[in-house]
Amino acid sequence: MAVSFNHTIVYAADKKASAEFFAEIFGLSPPQPMFGYFMTVTLEGGVALDYADSDGSVQPQHYAFLVSEDEFDGVFARIQSAGIDYWADPARSRPGQINHNDGGRGVYFTDPSGHFLEAITRPYGSGTTGFGTAGFGTP
Repeated sequence: MAVSFNHTIVYAADKKASAEFFAEIFGLSPPQPMFGYFMTVTLEGGVALDYADSDGSVQPQHYAFLVSEDEFDGVFARIQSAGIDYWADPARSRPGQINHNDGGRGVYFTDPSGHFLEAITRPYGSGTTGFGTAGFGTP
């Protein structure tokens, strides 16, 4: 049996604001209401992020997205244009920088609910330098 990822629920302080933020930054179609409860952003292959309002505080999560080089250019331009803080690493020790892990590019930033989002152009471990040597602190 083939297993593929279909959807996940992303809890947010404001599901509409977080879903719209994500769709805008990643250059996707606007979120759509789903089942009267979720705001759904659809990704490639029909994978969905179903944003839901949290009943309490939001526990920040990390979500990483593989994008093409051209898509990265758009994502990064929208991050900069909106004045969003960004980092080259998950430790946030390299502010205002992107990384070049595995011969690609990557950037970390937060959404309105505090979720840590990542856009990368190469999967970790796919390049000649690998995750261990180009990962979290090495330019």
